[in-house]
Amino acid sequence: MNSKKVLNNAKWIIICKIVQSVIQLVVGMLCARFLGPDNYGLINYAASIAAFVTPVMRLGFDATLVRELVESPEKEKEIMGTSLLLNFISSIVCVGSVTLFATFMNMGQGEVILVCFLYSISLCFGAMEMIQYWYQYKLMSKYSSLVALTSYIIVSLYKIFLLVSAKNIYWFALSHSVEYGTIALILIAIYLKKGSGFAFSFNIAKSMLSRSKHYIAASLMLVVIQHTDHIMLTTMVGTEENGYYSAAITTTTVVQFVYMAIVDSFRPLILQNKKDNSPEYELNTTRLYSIILYLALAQSIVFTLLAGLIIKILYGADFSNAVPVLQILSWYLMFSFMGVVRNVWILAEGKQKYLWRINLTGALFNIVFNTILIPFYGAKGAAFASFMTQLFTNFILGFIIKEMRPNNRLILKSLNPVFFFKELRKILNMIVKRKT
Repeated sequence: MNSKKVLNNAKWIIICKIVQSVIQLVVGMLCARFLGPDNYGLINYAASIAAFVTPVMRLGFDATLVRELVESPEKEKEIMGTSLLLNFISSIVCVGSVTLFATFMNMGQGEVILVCFLYSISLCFGAMEMIQYWYQYKLMSKYSSLVALTSYIIVSLYKIFLLVSAKNIYWFALSHSVEYGTIALILIAIYLKKGSGFAFSFNIAKSMLSRSKHYIAASLMLVVIQHTDHIMLTTMVGTEENGYYSAAITTTTVVQFVYMAIVDSFRPLILQNKKDNSPEYELNTTRLYSIILYLALAQSIVFTLLAGLIIKILYGADFSNAVPVLQILSWYLMFSFMGVVRNVWILAEGKQKYLWRINLTGALFNIVFNTILIPFYGAKGAAFASFMTQLFTNFILGFIIKEMRPNNRLILKSLNPVFFFKELRKILNMIVKRKT
């Protein structure tokens, strides 16, 4: 496994995601304008409730599956079959949980309950989509990226049909099921041709759950950090404020695929480096930090300066209240992806037991800040709470917890501009050599 293969793997992800992002931007903009702040806020409210149970549906396998395959390649068939079956069973339970929660929190509001149920069906397809981690392990993201792009074209055509025919909000709530279902079915079909097939093993299930259990609680806390604001905004000040907040957060994360493509491509390399006790382990982790953080910093500056123009172009005058929200949230991204890279380091170091404590602290911090700020500042208060939570959880807390300090030293090293430009030059030279 080498840097050239990582670069080639990331290239396929990024190229497909660029096309997907352009389509998403245009179709998402049209949908938001059609639905308006109120209904757009309702869709994102349903998405947030579904997100709360997603860590339970995934059972922590999204964080550990690549490592399982790296450490036990001879058990690929059992690992994949076991993980998919367990995820699918848990997804059915989660759909019921979302519906019950929506019913309890919104008594007598049939539209809200039905939108939440329809949206939650996507969890079943999301469980099957876990097959994508096999493609990451094999550094075959060309396939998963092309499939994701194909799927998004299909779901975009579906949404355009909804817009042209002026369908109601229920049809939009089902769009995620269309997307995840297409991705899952095609990826599984390709895997059956190129992979080892599927099998179930109780011993493998026990072993995988033992390793991933820390990530379930940690992911739940992370969801609290990421989605409590949507639910609290809706319940405390209404779906319209949540609509403004959702527009801003969607705009902030519109190019997050670039960051995830880079992280997903580096993850197998870093885990393999650690397994082999390679001297490249810390260097590659620092490289990943440096690339991610400087990209995020550049985006934050651009989005802060051009927030008014961006919101006007994407969402129109009805969403003008989202401008100051976007200016705040644009700075949250850098610290958010700092946490994503940190989780790769935690997995490599086998320090999963600290992750739930970190995220629990962040979740409590987030709830307190939202409770104080939302009643007075609405979406702007939620945005500031999110920024402070990410800064505290993913950076400051790393100095407080002794076991996390080695990771923070890598972060500080990665922020050195000399190191960043040195690594950037290497990547550019690699690209030039590949072309020649």
